[in-house]
Amino acid sequence: MNIKIVLEGKIKEPYFKLGIEEFKKRLTGYTSLKIIETGSISDFIKTLVKADTKINSYVITLEIEGSPLSSPEFAQKIKNIETDGSYNEIIFLIGGSDGLPSNAKQISNFKFSMSKLTFLHQEAVFILIEQIYRAYKILNGETYHK
Repeated sequence: MNIKIVLEGKIKEPYFKLGIEEFKKRLTGYTSLKIIETGSISDFIKTLVKADTKINSYVITLEIEGSPLSSPEFAQKIKNIETDGSYNEIIFLIGGSDGLPSNAKQISNFKFSMSKLTFLHQEAVFILIEQIYRAYKILNGETYHK
């Protein structure tokens, strides 16, 4: 399963870049992960919808109002998407300081809340990629610190 994390803005801080690259490297044995930095989530959605009238991507929006999941529940969510067979990739959308545009919320298959707290988008990417790695460790029955 291919995974994309699309964020509005850029990852600028070197310590976030280092952490993100570390988890990307760790994930290579489990999944293909790509991070897309864009100036506009809305434009990314328009391109995605144009390219494929039936979106074959399972879109997860990160929203404070979304559903919270524990790490095991998040792992199960990924497994369910993979085994469903209807999707060729999972796309996580992370908005900028103004949140997500309405067209992103409209195509969302699942609204996910990592916390009631608000994070910088760079932090959100780092936390999300670590949780994706944790999910694959859980799904493969491998140990990882709790």
